[in-house]
Amino acid sequence: MSTTGATADPLAALGSLPGVAESVESVRKAVDRVYGHRIMRRRSNEITSEAALRGARGSAALSGADWALEEVRRRTDFSGDDDAHRVGAALRLTAEAGQLLSVWRQSPLRVLARLHLVAAASNADEVGRPRQQGEPVDEPLVELSLPGAAEVSGRLDGLSELIIAGSSAPALVTAAVVHGELLALRPFASQNGLVARTAARIVLVGSGLDPKSVCPAEVGHAELGRAEYLAALDGYASGTPEGMAAWIAHCGKAVELGARESTAVCEALQRGAA
Repeated sequence: MSTTGATADPLAALGSLPGVAESVESVRKAVDRVYGHRIMRRRSNEITSEAALRGARGSAALSGADWALEEVRRRTDFSGDDDAHRVGAALRLTAEAGQLLSVWRQSPLRVLARLHLVAAASNADEVGRPRQQGEPVDEPLVELSLPGAAEVSGRLDGLSELIIAGSSAPALVTAAVVHGELLALRPFASQNGLVARTAARIVLVGSGLDPKSVCPAEVGHAELGRAEYLAALDGYASGTPEGMAAWIAHCGKAVELGARESTAVCEALQRGAA
């Protein structure tokens, strides 16, 4: 996303794209339904914990490790194959995200580096920093052309400036841009999808839209399917108003589906079935 142009708040400008206001309103209503549920008044911590687990499962599925929820719930060892590593990374990122909320608005690049360090769980030289020119990227499920290191650095700096400056844009718009930009750039040598989705979660929680983190968009993205996810990402990468609006709408639908998931968990708890 270019950060130059006539407007001083390019994120807010995206809010005026056709259909975006409707997506924002629909998301707000879905989130309000969860927070208004009677179970949330008494057992919100349980809903948050369950949403975290389901969100991690969904994010890992989008990165190719599509495990059943109960398998994620019961496993304690994630040191096996690549799929196990991805699921373990998603769970670690979910736990880490809540500790980085206060840092995000002051130093988003520091948060992104920390997220990659947590996801990679390695002391390799390329971990925790943007990739350098010529370094390979292990992100086989995203097939967009790979920007060079100089472009990555410039666009990361631009994204950081937008976050630090603040915006009047709805949280959905900001989260969608953070998510899309990180997926398009793939700034790290690995785990970019997991990092991008965690960063979007930090925006949604830190903005106050979903302060208890009970509306896991990762669940929605997984439910909508990887093909639709990547098609919407192509729209973001195109940079056209239509493509950007379609990506924001897709992200909004994912949040709504995450909210629906937690509403179902509330209903199950209310019936005593969970």
